[in-house]
Amino acid sequence: MQTPPPAIQVSGLHKSYGKLQVLKGVDFAVAGGSIFALLGSNGAGKTTVVRILTTLLKPDAGTASVNGFDVVAQPGRVRESISLTGQFAAVDEILTGRENLIMVARLRQVKNPGQVADDLLQRFGLADSGGRRVGAYSGGMRRRLDIAMSLIGRPPVIFLDEPTTGLDPEARLEVWKEIQSLAHSGTTVLLTTQYLEEAEKLADRIAILHEGTIMVSGTLAELRMLLPPAKAELVERQPTLEEVFLSIIGNKAEARS
Repeated sequence: MQTPPPAIQVSGLHKSYGKLQVLKGVDFAVAGGSIFALLGSNGAGKTTVVRILTTLLKPDAGTASVNGFDVVAQPGRVRESISLTGQFAAVDEILTGRENLIMVARLRQVKNPGQVADDLLQRFGLADSGGRRVGAYSGGMRRRLDIAMSLIGRPPVIFLDEPTTGLDPEARLEVWKEIQSLAHSGTTVLLTTQYLEEAEKLADRIAILHEGTIMVSGTLAELRMLLPPAKAELVERQPTLEEVFLSIIGNKAEARS
C-alpha cells in the first residue's frame, strides 16, 4: 500500500532578518491527521516557520509545501487549505460567540452560516453562552471559540501557534481536548509551544528547534532513547520531555563553549 504524501513538507528552510540568521536549514515532515509539536525557546524560530508555512512570510532559501501546495509558488491554494490560530484569540469582544462564527462563515462563503455556527457552538461546549458577548467569556472559552472559528470551511491543516499562552490549567486542559478531537477527525495539526507538558500529552511527533535548526525529531519514545536508560530504583522512571529538551539544547551550548 502506497504511503500518502506528508501534509506538511519542509526542506532546507532558511530565513534571515538583516544580519540575523533565524532559520539555518530547517527540515521536517508532518503526516496527515497527526499532531506535530515544534518546540523551542524564545527566539528559536518557531513563529518564523509558521509564518512561512502560512504564506505570511517568504523564505530566503529552501522549499515548503502544505497539503501538496508550494507555499511560494501556490500561496492561494495553501491559504485555502489552512487555518491559523495565533498566540492571542482573534475574536471580536463586542460580538456574541455566535455572531463571531457567523461573520467568519460569511467571509469564507460557507453555506448556511447560522447552522454552521450552531453546530460549532455545540461541539465546543459553548451552546449555552453563544448569545453572550465574547467580552464576558473566560480565557478558555475565548480560545475554544477561536479554534472553532478556525474550523469553518473544514481546512485540512491547522496551525496553532502557542494556543494556550496565558491560560490557566483548567482552560489549558479544555483546549488540549479540542486539539486531540481535531486530529481524531483527520485534521493535521502543527502546534508550537513552550509548554513541554503540552507536547508530551498531545503530539504524535515532536521536533526541537534550537538556534534555527532542528536538533532532533521523533516520537516521545524515540526522544527518550537519546538519554541514558532509566535507573531502576523503587520505581523505574522514564525521562520527561523537559529533561530531553534541556539535554539537547544544553549539549549544543556546551559544544559552542
